[in-house]
Amino acid sequence: MAVSLATNAALGWAWLGKRDETATAKADLRAMEGQRDGARQAASACSDSVDDLRELADKRARDAAPARAAAASVAQGHNQRADQILATPAPVSGDVCASAQARVDSWLQGRTTK
Repeated sequence: MAVSLATNAALGWAWLGKRDETATAKADLRAMEGQRDGARQAASACSDSVDDLRELADKRARDAAPARAAAASVAQGHNQRADQILATPAPVSGDVCASAQARVDSWLQGRTTK
C-alpha cells in the first residue's frame, strides 16, 4: 500500500509538472500566433500602402506630363538661343570682357522690349 501510494504520488507529481509545461507551451504558442498574425496584418497594411503610393505616383506622373512637355519645349528654345549665342562671333574681337558686356547689353535691351 505504501509503495502504491508513493507510486501514485510520484505519478501525480509528474503529471502536474507535465500539465504545467503543457499549459506554458500552449500560452507561448498563443502568444507567438498573435505575434505572427500581427506581423501578417502589418505586412498586409504596408503592402496596401505601397500599392496606394504607386497609384498616387502614377497619377502625379500623368498629371505632370503636360507640364514636363511644356518645360521641355521651353528648354529647347533656350538651348537653341544658347547655341545661336555661342555660334555668333565675338562683337569686340580680341576683348573678351567688352564682348561679354556687349552681349549682356544686347540681352538687356531685348528683355526691355518684350
